[in-house]
Amino acid sequence: MFKDFSIQSLIMGLLVAFVGFAGSFAVVLQGLHGVGATDAEAASGLMALSIAMGVCGLLLSVWKKMPISVAWSTPGGAFLASSGVPEGGFSVAVGAFLVCSLLIVVAGLFKPLSKAVANIPPALANAMLAGVLVGLCFAPVKAVAFNPVWGLAIVVAYFAAGAINRLAATPAALGAFVLVILFGVQIPEGAMAEVAARAVPHPVWVMPSFSLATVISIAVPLFIITMASQNITGIAVLKVNGYTPNPGPVFTITGLFSLLSAPFGGHGVNLAAITAAMCAGEDAHADPARRYWAAIVAGIAYVVLGLFAGGVTAFVALAPKILIEAVAGLALIGAFSGSLLGAFREAETREAAAVTFIVAASGVSFAGVSGAFWGLLAGGAVMAIARLAAGLRRG
Repeated sequence: MFKDFSIQSLIMGLLVAFVGFAGSFAVVLQGLHGVGATDAEAASGLMALSIAMGVCGLLLSVWKKMPISVAWSTPGGAFLASSGVPEGGFSVAVGAFLVCSLLIVVAGLFKPLSKAVANIPPALANAMLAGVLVGLCFAPVKAVAFNPVWGLAIVVAYFAAGAINRLAATPAALGAFVLVILFGVQIPEGAMAEVAARAVPHPVWVMPSFSLATVISIAVPLFIITMASQNITGIAVLKVNGYTPNPGPVFTITGLFSLLSAPFGGHGVNLAAITAAMCAGEDAHADPARRYWAAIVAGIAYVVLGLFAGGVTAFVALAPKILIEAVAGLALIGAFSGSLLGAFREAETREAAAVTFIVAASGVSFAGVSGAFWGLLAGGAVMAIARLAAGLRRG
């Protein structure tokens, strides 16, 4: 195994970990806060997720000898940010995380379930995701309105860096955010000492509790988002690059690591998409058989980054909340635009996709169940009616 190691894979693995962590940790924090986590619980969740995806990716890559990159669910974090605090608080959300993780394990073991998720019309899955993301994508505009100098510094950094290198866009926005804290925000006396103290890992155990409404409004949509936008996409990215792992065991293992992270506040880990392409591409190594080392290095780096999650969270908390929301919103623009394109590409499913998007984006819940779930049902009903009418016309 060690004979396959290369400096090229080392560099790519470190880049993957930096992009994967810095590019979306703000979304994860917003998501955990969105369902009621305290700063300490959110830091614990971020740490648990980073360690879980690092160890999971490392083990899968060593086992399969393939560059299998694992990530936290960024779209899932965006969904949580728009879900609202469930009745019963964060412990009920953690219960939903456990149910979602179990569903992923079952999907890996029971092929019909994963097949059923794969058969959800792509237009509806994309429309639901776009509806979930749109609220957070408004944050950069709100940040500019809140403080034009601070907000514009973050926005300009994102687009200026992105014009040079797409992968540099979110890290640049994050760098601008750090500079705003250091040179713009009035930092209370002793706050930096608190950041340093919080850098020591402090896992927080959250005793899960369960409610049917939260299972339906959080666990089920989170499962669908994770499977449709992450796990299935991750397998597709690997296949495009010539790797063909058996999806079932891979899904099951990511679900098991999600189960382990949930009681510490983690909403779930899954196959990566963007960073998977980085690990599996030629830039990781000219020889496809040696690229798995990039995913191994990335996994080790994720574990190290996760150990500093408490300090990262404490530092982020020094700034007005809207600023880190702006970084998260900018990081999700690409995913939002891609989802919209996928939702409205086909004319025959456009109306159903529009209904799904509108209901999911409304943020309105019914019977304690979030709009994302109802949006998928509403769009599915519209699509079923349209197909029935078309069948009657043909008959």
